[in-house]
Amino acid sequence: MKSAHRQRLFFLACLFEALLVLVATGMGWLLHQPLFANLRWSLSEAALGMAAAIPMLILFRGLLRSSHEALVPIRDFLEVVVRPVFGQWSLAQLALISILAGVCEEILFRGVLQAGLAGPIGPAGALAVTSVLFGLCHLITWEYAVIAGLIGAYLGLLFLGSGNVLAPMVAHAVYDFAALVYFLRVHRPEQNPTSI
Repeated sequence: MKSAHRQRLFFLACLFEALLVLVATGMGWLLHQPLFANLRWSLSEAALGMAAAIPMLILFRGLLRSSHEALVPIRDFLEVVVRPVFGQWSLAQLALISILAGVCEEILFRGVLQAGLAGPIGPAGALAVTSVLFGLCHLITWEYAVIAGLIGAYLGLLFLGSGNVLAPMVAHAVYDFAALVYFLRVHRPEQNPTSI
């Protein structure tokens, strides 16, 4: 992949993540939920977010190693799409896209949607709705959408438990960065992709 094309893809990926803040702003207006109302700096909650990334990373490593038939299309997608697109990005680029994803997606899904829906439909309903939406927004395959929905529920519970969107932001960003680095720099597929 040529350098200019790689840079364009990186720019578009960053732009897409940043645009989620505009979506969050609009949704926040509709739900009467201020964008950063549930975000405050706390070293202990940042540390909680880092620790919360560990179970997700274990799940990701298990997904890569599993021979379960339902997971093959996900691994194939990672090999056919993710590796060629992200594989030549620098660690700094992988870190930036991970931070943007963690911040922008968590502001939208946890900080605005989950917090904004908690009043009208209750915390459990808001958690369920945002988890399903999070999964559907990651609809690579139906299996991946289910996994993403479960991760969304996990991040939503982290938000409920801490009352601060910082913890899921950090967990999301750390997970994305560590998973990308592991997949792109360490993991080698055992066989060629077959499903895509």
